[in-house]
Order: sequence, then structure tokens, then C-alpha cells
Amino acid sequence: MSKRKLRTITSWFCGKNVATETVTLVDSQKQENGEKVGEKKIISEILDDINNISKVDINVDLCFVLDCTGSMGSYIAAAKDCIQQVVEHMERTNPNIKLWIGFCGYRDHCDSNRLQIFDFTDSHLEFKRYLTDEVIADGGGDAPEDVLGGLDAAINNLSWRHSTRILFHLGDCPPHGRRFTRLKDDYPKGDPNGLTAESVISGIRSSGIHYYFGKITNKTDEMVRVFRGIMGKFLVFDLTSEGLDPEELVAKVFESICSSITTTVTITSTMEKTRQRKMLEKDSREPDWNMLPVKNGELLYYRLPGTLTDIKDPRYFKRRSNLILRKFSYKHAPKPFSSGAERYAYFALDVTQELIEKIVIKERIEKANSFERCLEAIESSTISYFLSKEFNSATARVGINKEVNFLKVQIMRRTAGFSTRYYTIEPKFCDAEFKRFNVNNGVIKEYHSILEAFAHFTYEYTNGYLVVYDLQGVELTDEFLLTDPAIHCKDRLRFGRTNLGKRGIEECFLANHKCDSICRKLGLSEISRLN
Repeated sequence: MSKRKLRTITSWFCGKNVATETVTLVDSQKQENGEKVGEKKIISEILDDINNISKVDINVDLCFVLDCTGSMGSYIAAAKDCIQQVVEHMERTNPNIKLWIGFCGYRDHCDSNRLQIFDFTDSHLEFKRYLTDEVIADGGGDAPEDVLGGLDAAINNLSWRHSTRILFHLGDCPPHGRRFTRLKDDYPKGDPNGLTAESVISGIRSSGIHYYFGKITNKTDEMVRVFRGIMGKFLVFDLTSEGLDPEELVAKVFESICSSITTTVTITSTMEKTRQRKMLEKDSREPDWNMLPVKNGELLYYRLPGTLTDIKDPRYFKRRSNLILRKFSYKHAPKPFSSGAERYAYFALDVTQELIEKIVIKERIEKANSFERCLEAIESSTISYFLSKEFNSATARVGINKEVNFLKVQIMRRTAGFSTRYYTIEPKFCDAEFKRFNVNNGVIKEYHSILEAFAHFTYEYTNGYLVVYDLQGVELTDEFLLTDPAIHCKDRLRFGRTNLGKRGIEECFLANHKCDSICRKLGLSEISRLN
């Protein structure tokens, strides 16, 4: 495909050549004919879906499991002091998240007050009062503690009510048993009540609870290794307090709790049991288009943001005036030519206009929340497209001629009978080799200085708010043409499951990036000074 042809496709997807076919919501209100009223109704229905998603209250059960032996006094105080900050932060940044807070404290088998239980409450003041008045750091015999008993009590003795469930565990010593430690241990064969790591973790899994651990000392490293061997990976927060004053410790605990909450809210579906599904048969050949019928639907896409403020404001993508709708006619291959972990990809033709274009239609394998996932895809695409235009302007000013461009993704809505389905569509790539240049987790599969400089540019342009990564597509003579980017953003509730938040920015991008001549030509700050 020629460069000119690609330009036609990408400009078409930016809405530059569809002025006569598109209708903004403001314009549709001015039209009285039946066609425009119908389009207005369709957009209203779609906006209702968007608003329903953003208005859904998310009730979160957050249980603190704390080692309450004598060495844990500063951490009990930190949990008490930061809980109000956590609640106020969530109310300010994610007001639809409602926290129900519970507590399970554990000591050791020799202690009369071995376990302390405080059931879930939505009053953070009541919770703080309980920690202040009832929880004291004392007890403990040998080095290991009754870790398994504390976790088991948290699972079975608290009233878990809601589907989003978090267990945040703080402890500085491992469970009993030579499996976990070589420290002095009165129960070297393991828990005297017969609890095992397998039985406790099975309870965590079967209860749909997300487990997070705050590491205080290296004594728990073997426990973490054993737990991960049973349940797989989970987040471990470094909460070592050596050299920290109390305020710094509170800040570390606060950050880890907030990260646990937002991480869980955005990935709850990953803990669902994997369902067996029959994959569709694939066909890598384009069909005989003359034998396929024309289908009709509607395309929905966002107006490009104009400023950094628009990018940072999630509400920009919920405003009526920023959505554009147009009618759409197409032909659709009966079998996908490819499939990934989440989507099928189909050959298709856009036959809306006289000039027929080849496109790709992508359908989610898992139909649940398909509209929400489509919204995330087009929001990421729209922001990446905007940032690529800003980047290309900056590189042109310093004499760099190779551009970074993104295909702009749109949502297709198709209703047949009582069923409404949502898909994403994008132009079909030319025959150049499709490559994944770097990966969401920071791995660079094929190094290109201009792509790494683009990621750096997105970080600095947004003042550290986000970074565009997971860059994949084709390399042409004077441009990279990309699709399906991921965005790591400080706001964990944006951009879907691939957004790893602040830690994604720091650990997947900043930790791996090395500035080169393009970064310096653009005047970007050295990453070493940003860390």
C-alpha cells in the first residue's frame, strides 16, 4: 500500500473527510427530520451505557490482617493514622468506590489474645477507634508467628459481603514450620492446628479474595516464595521502615493500600474461574466479497482532545459534544483470520462510500463488558493519536523526518433483533511485516530510538501523568504506523487492564529507558534525573 493511500485511511479515521456524513450531538439536536432524530436516539442509548458504567457504585471489602506482636507497634500506628487518608483519597479520586473495612490481628499460639477480629464497617472513624483502643502490640514467643491462623480467621470469621474483596497483610515474621524458616521455632513441623499454606490459600481463592502483602523484613521472603508457588504472582509492597520517620512510614502504607484498592477494582475479572470455550475456526484467506451480504451499523468515535487538560480529564470522554456518530455499511468475513487472548480479528470491507476500503473488525471473545472494553480501546487510541501528532510536530522542528502515527480505532454498534453487539474497527495494515516493538511490561523486542523517544515524550508532555507503550505495528520508509497501544497512567481506573499505574510508569518504562540522541534533540529531561 502506498504512503498516500495510508494517509487517506488515517485521515478518514480522524474525521477529517467525513464532515458531510458525521453528525455531532449538537448538530443532531438542530435537525428535525426522522433520520437525524434516529441518530440522536442511538447516541443517547450509547451515552446511557457510558454513564451507567461510570455511575455504578463499587463496594469493596478491605480486610487488614496484621501481625500484632511486640515488634509491630509502628505499623499498627501507621495503619491507624493512614486509614482516614485512604478513605478521603478514594472519595476525592474515585467517589464510586465505597470501602468496607475489617480487621484481623494475630499473634502466636502462646498468647491468650492470639486472634482479634473486627468485622467490616463503612465507618472509618469506628475502625480507627477500634485500632486505637483495642489493638496493642504485644506478645509473641519464638520468631515465627501464627500467620496461617490469622489468614484463616480473616477468611472465615469476617462477613465478606461484596464481590470486590481485598486482604492486605502486614507482617514481619513467617508462619511456623521448616518449610518457611530456619529461625528458632517451637513448632518446626508446622501449624499445630493442622493449617497449611495450601488450605489457607485455597480459602482465599474460593472466596474470591485478592491477596497483597506488605514486606517489612527479609524473614518473610521464603513465605512469599511458597505462597507464590501455590497461588501465582501477587503484589508485594516494600514497607521496610529502617531510617524512616513515622510520617514517611504512614505515607508508604497509604500508597500501598491505595494501590491495592485500585489494582483490585481494575482486575477483578482476572480472578474469575477460567471458562472453557470453543475457539472459532480461523481462515487466513480473504473471502469472496461478492458472495457476502452488506450489513449496517453505526460507528462511534471521540473528537480529538485539544489540550493536555482534556487528556487528563476522564470526563472529557463522557461529554456528549465529544462523541461523533455516523452510519456505516460493511461486509464481514464469516471466520476470523486471527485471534489473541481477548479478541478475534476479521477481514472486512467498508462499503459506506463509493471508495471501498479494507478494514479489520475485532470482536471480544468474552462478551461480558464488551462495550466498556471497546470504550477503553478507543480512548487509548484517541489519546495516543493526539500525542503522536504533538510528537511529530516536535521532531519536525529539530529536523527528524520519520513520524510515529496511530490508526484511530472506532466502536461499531450493530443491533439485530433484540441483540446489540459492540466491536472495534480499524484500517487494515498494508503488507509490511507486523511487529511488536516493545511490550507493556517494559521489554524492548526490537529497539528503535524514535519509538523509545516517543514514549519518553508522552511521559514528559503529560508531566508524568502517563506513558504510551506496548508499541506495535509496521515500519514504513518515513513512518511507524501503530495500533493497540497500552497506556500506563497514575489514574488506575482508566485505560483498562493493561494500565499498571504509577508502578507501570516507574518499573516498566522509567527503569528501562535510556535516553539517546533523539531525546536530547527534543530537549527531554534525562530519565536518570526523573527517578
